[in-house]
Amino acid sequence: MGEYTKQNLRDVENQSPSFGMPDELQARFARTALAGETLGLSLMTLAPNFRIPFGHKHSGQEEVYVVVRGSGRVKVDDEVVELREWDAIRFGKDTMRNMEAGPDGVEYLAFGAGDDPRDAEMAPGWWSD
Repeated sequence: MGEYTKQNLRDVENQSPSFGMPDELQARFARTALAGETLGLSLMTLAPNFRIPFGHKHSGQEEVYVVVRGSGRVKVDDEVVELREWDAIRFGKDTMRNMEAGPDGVEYLAFGAGDDPRDAEMAPGWWSD
């Protein structure tokens, strides 16, 4: 029989409070729950019009976001890209980005692949109008 791990993403603990993030953001990081070795998967939920208060990038991995509910915008380096349900956007290594929810909020899956789950550079207040 093949090896697999099953996990309902809504049952993964919301890690936002552990990082001091506001209630408008839910971040459910499922890499460990799924026993991922190089694969990371997160379920992110943002309240209407909420912007994540930091940008981030990964030096050793690319990442893909897939919007599964709602809409939003993502700032990718110096460009702002509109996203709607079922849009997928890939970010290359060392590409700074930040998400902002639309008027109905946004829920998206973030897929990444890399050996170090801590590979992230944060930039507080990176996206300011």
